[in-house]
Amino acid sequence: MIILAINWTEFFIGKEDWEFLLEIALRTFAMYVIILTGLRLLGKRGVKQLSIFELVVIISLGSAAGDPMFYKEVGLAVPVIIFAVIVLSYRLTTYLTAKSQTVDDIIEGKCAYLIEDGEFSVDNFSKETLAHDEFFSELRQYSISHLGQVKTAILETSGSISVYYFEDDEVKYGLPILPRLFDAGCCEILERAHYACCFCGNVVLLAPTEKNECKKCAHDKWVKAISDLRVK
Repeated sequence: MIILAINWTEFFIGKEDWEFLLEIALRTFAMYVIILTGLRLLGKRGVKQLSIFELVVIISLGSAAGDPMFYKEVGLAVPVIIFAVIVLSYRLTTYLTAKSQTVDDIIEGKCAYLIEDGEFSVDNFSKETLAHDEFFSELRQYSISHLGQVKTAILETSGSISVYYFEDDEVKYGLPILPRLFDAGCCEILERAHYACCFCGNVVLLAPTEKNECKKCAHDKWVKAISDLRVK
């Protein structure tokens, strides 16, 4: 018969005594106050939306805050110094980005036009790590069913997508982004109709044929275009 000899005190609090739990509570509260102070010093922009640079700052603050909470040998002066350096570095960087467009472009990046005049901006889209499915999912959140409803779509530096629409009387045939319609794309054209290139969104009137290469991107997969108005 195997009997487990468990030291329940060490099981719950390790090698430390119960008094250290109180110290941990005090350390955690102190770090909580320091984190709030640090985020307040970063300014409203730092907590409203996170760019890549701001995300690095937040992660750095979190890393600096963790160890002092439960490591006895790490004093609270250490994270205070780390927080001060991070906040000062952040302030310096935001000052430089405000004064220099070049610095801002290097750190924050540039926005990218993904859709222009109802079609993909292929060169810009290929530079971004954004799959078609992911992008279509984002557009569907705006009640968009095809690209012919979209005048311009811009990928902002924050990662959000800004969309500008055609007026109802300007909506044209476009690439459908609803899964069932888009997945029906194929190379063979069965009937005369407006078709959209599945790669770039270029819309042309095609006659029945076994294969037709897109003149804009050289791809040959097409899906029947639609011109429905956007449901508002």
